[in-house]
Amino acid sequence: MKFRHTESLPSLAHLDETSSDDDHTASTGSSATPSRPARHVESSGCLHDLDDDSTSSSSSRLVIPPHTGFKKVLVTGGAGFIGSNVAEQLLARGDHVVIVDEMNDYYDVRIKEANLSRLVRLASNNHDPDSLKIYRGDICDEGFMLDLFERERPEWICHMAARAGVRPSIQDPYVYIHSNIRGTTHLMELAHRFGVKNFVFASSSSVYGGCKSTFFSEEENVDNPVSPYAASKKACELLAYTYHHLYNLNVSGLRFFTVYGPNGRPDMAPFKFIDRVARGMELQQFGDGSSSRDYTYIADIVDGILRSIDRPYPYQVFNLGKGSGTSLKEFISIVEKHVGQSAIIKLMPDQPGDVPYTCADVSKAYELLGYKAEVTFDEGIRRTVDWYMNEYGKSGGSKVEPETQANGMGRAASFAEIQCKAVGV
Repeated sequence: MKFRHTESLPSLAHLDETSSDDDHTASTGSSATPSRPARHVESSGCLHDLDDDSTSSSSSRLVIPPHTGFKKVLVTGGAGFIGSNVAEQLLARGDHVVIVDEMNDYYDVRIKEANLSRLVRLASNNHDPDSLKIYRGDICDEGFMLDLFERERPEWICHMAARAGVRPSIQDPYVYIHSNIRGTTHLMELAHRFGVKNFVFASSSSVYGGCKSTFFSEEENVDNPVSPYAASKKACELLAYTYHHLYNLNVSGLRFFTVYGPNGRPDMAPFKFIDRVARGMELQQFGDGSSSRDYTYIADIVDGILRSIDRPYPYQVFNLGKGSGTSLKEFISIVEKHVGQSAIIKLMPDQPGDVPYTCADVSKAYELLGYKAEVTFDEGIRRTVDWYMNEYGKSGGSKVEPETQANGMGRAASFAEIQCKAVGV
């Protein structure tokens, strides 16, 4: 099924700002518009209709029950840390998974290949050759992605593919615009054209960078991002609402709070700190150690993602975090305890683009998704240290050294640089 290219704005019907989205469709409407349940929720003795206002008070929010049937889910970034863990749980519960990943070298590609191998082994145990399909390519490649959608016809999308990292985005913002904004827009365009039932995508707690509160709620104003990475995630949230408004696309954005755990990204602090303390190498402490993060264990994040996939809300943004912060000093102390040796610390000034603290208000996710983090930071670090020692702590084992990962050292050239070279600039 081929689609002719259409420009977005000229093709849209004029909308009356005072009327409901349900009263209008774009002139290039989707061939299969997801239905929206005509349900009410009783709260405080009153009945409330479903509307699109995600900032309404919790007392008027509609709770959508989970879809429990079989799903064919497209997982973008499925070779990465979060994406591969989501795919693993989808396969384990009997769903079919289609993975697309460009396999870039933001960090060691061997880690991503190992994630895919793990998924292939799991799928083979299901004795269903159709349970896992893997495509290698860029989500911004229009021909590649259109062919994928025509072949696979996924009805559920879990969009985890993105360029991550605050500091690298300051060094090279162009690749973040390409992968995060252009890539997400392209996927949503395909989602509405192919009648996708639910589109769930990864946002980030980094969008709260300009906020002054200490307990971040989805109702915060996040119009002041402090890094290109955060700005790209905020832009994706805005575009997501636009696609919901124009095409009734069910879409949920998930603001992750510092995800860690076994098989985690080697450029992230939990992996780096465990690795450097275990090897007796110096680690850098930025600032006085009072900065705080809401570190969230991977199993809790995956649980929240699956809950979001199963519940096709018209448009929502959810915090997914532990709901409590851990200071940098305490973090290092916990790593020292479980590794069993002291850290060699080098004090460094605060980094540009970093925020002093993150802590998630997860009450909305609890109410609408039934989400609640279960793993304490101490327990999560213990599990991660155990995994690290089994994976990297054995003598003679090859190591992925975090100091060579991302942050400007192990990354592919940006899209802008590739384009310039292609035209001989």
